[in-house]
Amino acid sequence: MPKPLPPTARMSWFGWRDTLACMDSWRRADVPQLPGSGHVPRIRNTATGELTPAAIGPVAKLYVCGITPYDATHIGHAATYTSWDLLIRALLDAGVTVTYVQNVTDVDDPLLERADRDGEDWRDLALRETERYRRDMEALRLLPPDHLIGAVEALPIIERFNARLAERGALYTVDEDVYFARSADPEFGALSGPGTASGYDAAEMAVLSAEHGGDPGRPGKKDPLDCLVWLAERPGEPAWASAFGPGRPGWHVECAAIAGEYLGVSFDVQAGGADLVFPHHEMSASHARVAHAPAPDVFARVYAHTGLVSYQGAKMSKSLGNLVFVSRLLADGIDPMAIRLALLAHHYRSEWEWTDEGLAQATARLSRWRDAIALATASASTPASSTPASSTPASAETETAHAVLDAVRAALADDLDAPRALAAIDRWADAVVSGHAETGPDQGVELIRRTADALLGVAL
Repeated sequence: MPKPLPPTARMSWFGWRDTLACMDSWRRADVPQLPGSGHVPRIRNTATGELTPAAIGPVAKLYVCGITPYDATHIGHAATYTSWDLLIRALLDAGVTVTYVQNVTDVDDPLLERADRDGEDWRDLALRETERYRRDMEALRLLPPDHLIGAVEALPIIERFNARLAERGALYTVDEDVYFARSADPEFGALSGPGTASGYDAAEMAVLSAEHGGDPGRPGKKDPLDCLVWLAERPGEPAWASAFGPGRPGWHVECAAIAGEYLGVSFDVQAGGADLVFPHHEMSASHARVAHAPAPDVFARVYAHTGLVSYQGAKMSKSLGNLVFVSRLLADGIDPMAIRLALLAHHYRSEWEWTDEGLAQATARLSRWRDAIALATASASTPASSTPASSTPASAETETAHAVLDAVRAALADDLDAPRALAAIDRWADAVVSGHAETGPDQGVELIRRTADALLGVAL
């Protein structure tokens, strides 16, 4: 029978046996200033299916679930994080200050299994792949989180959070492993259950739980959907001391604790891939509601999710091994801006397939944009006496550049419609390259360049 934990349980923290250093983010790319300001983007809230403002005040707080660093960053990761980079850029352009937190699950079963398979220390694997991730994100010009937090460095935070759950009678043990009882949360299912846009019932949730590391069939659990918050020490695996005994944290409680610590009881947006809707985001929110009860409006106001990327006919995943690594593309000499444009060619909520053809189209688009910038810049430097009489005056060119800026802003404000934003710059570039548009004044060319950089993250 499961054993309830006493509500007065208090945790102590001592005897760390395996630690990783506190994490640093990567170097931040400069974001050019643009004239005027954009609009706060509305994004689809997974819970309701409705477009919802991503910020409702001068500060937006964003939590994005990060990597488990047991392999290199693949294109599926890059697509997800590029989508949230667009969101941050659009918010900054709207005059909103953004506080951005991202975790790294640097101790978990997949990491330990890969390290064991390769005969490598799990810490070395985690450190190496986290550093590779940083380099990939910097190359793609993603703005870094204000706080990049590893699970290991967050262990004291998770400890305190688990103590709150224990005090509320929400935890119990099965063979020394500690579980969260979903019955402790009357609002469980608010993100993905019946009545939401996802509409999963208990049977569907159990299937998804099993597919994503859960154990719905484990004997002794009060409910198949109850999830681990503390895994008791296993032979040969890292463990840390706690009032529950030596062990390590569960996945869902990690994000609930980190988000609450750095963003507060409530924040604006919880973001990630579509495969995180259930169980990860549902469970994290449920943990938070119980831990912070009776506070109202706990955890995220909006839940946003990207579509999944496939390759060679199947969802791109480490378990299937059908991966395209960002670092490999960079090593092969692919321009990181072409990779970024290949990602932006798809709406963040769509499901799509990575192909060589798509990358070639993105490379051609990048070349066309840069050609247009070069032509327009060269025309701007042409002496007035040699400029054809048909050239458009400076004011008209600047007006055209402002129209492009307005179109890009409008596209991003409308559920981060990146393909529409790209099309606005395409029209300008095509007209310039074909000779059917004005190419004169330097200020207009510079505004196009800054628009692509500031809002789309594409350096021309």
